[in-house]
Amino acid sequence: MSQGTLFIISAPSGAGKTSLVRELIESLDGIQVSVSHTTRAKREGEVDGVNYHFTHVADFEAMIERGEFFEYAKVFDNYYGTSRCAAQAVLDAGQDVILEIDWQGAQQVRAQMPSAVSIFILPPSRSELERRLSSRGTDEHAVIARRMRDAVSEMSHFDEYDYLVINDDFTTALQELQSLVISRRLTREAMQVRHAPLLDALLSQAPSVE
Repeated sequence: MSQGTLFIISAPSGAGKTSLVRELIESLDGIQVSVSHTTRAKREGEVDGVNYHFTHVADFEAMIERGEFFEYAKVFDNYYGTSRCAAQAVLDAGQDVILEIDWQGAQQVRAQMPSAVSIFILPPSRSELERRLSSRGTDEHAVIARRMRDAVSEMSHFDEYDYLVINDDFTTALQELQSLVISRRLTREAMQVRHAPLLDALLSQAPSVE
C-alpha cells in the first residue's frame, strides 16, 4: 500500500482556508484533516475527537516531554498541537492528511517530515482581505487593524511554501487545490506502489507462439 501524503495548508485569517479545506475533503476521497489536541475547554456543540482531542494540561505536557507532537504552541494560556503518531497512522493506511497550521507550525513539521507538501493560500488583494476581516460590521477599527497586521505578518512567510493558491474566485481556488492533491497521487513513485500488479502484468513477457 502506498503512503498517503502530508499536506500543510496555511493562510492568513480572511483568506478562506477553512471553507476551501472543507470543500476539498468533501470533494475528494482518501483525504482528511488531522484533528488537533488542545487543552482549552470544549465549547457548546463541539465533539471530542471531531473538533479537537480535548486534553488535560498535564497529559498534554507529558506528550510534549515524550516528543509526540509534530508541532505545538501555547496560545492565550491554552496548548494546541498535532500528534505525530495519529497523523502517521492515517498516512500509513494510504490516506492523505491535511494539517491546517500557521507558518511556525509548518516550520516544525517540515523539519521532521521534509516530504510534506506545503500550500499557502493568499487573498486577491489587501483591500479584499480587509473587507473580509471587517465583514462582521461590529468590530472596532483597532481590532480590524490588528487583524490586518497579523495577516500581513503571516503572509510574509509565503516563500517558505511549495505552492501558492490565490483565493479570488472560490471555485477556481478549490479546483487548484484538488489538482495539487491529484497530481501528488499520480507521481511515478505513488503509482508504482499502488498499481504494482498492473505494472507487472503489463511488463511480463507474452507466451511464445509455437
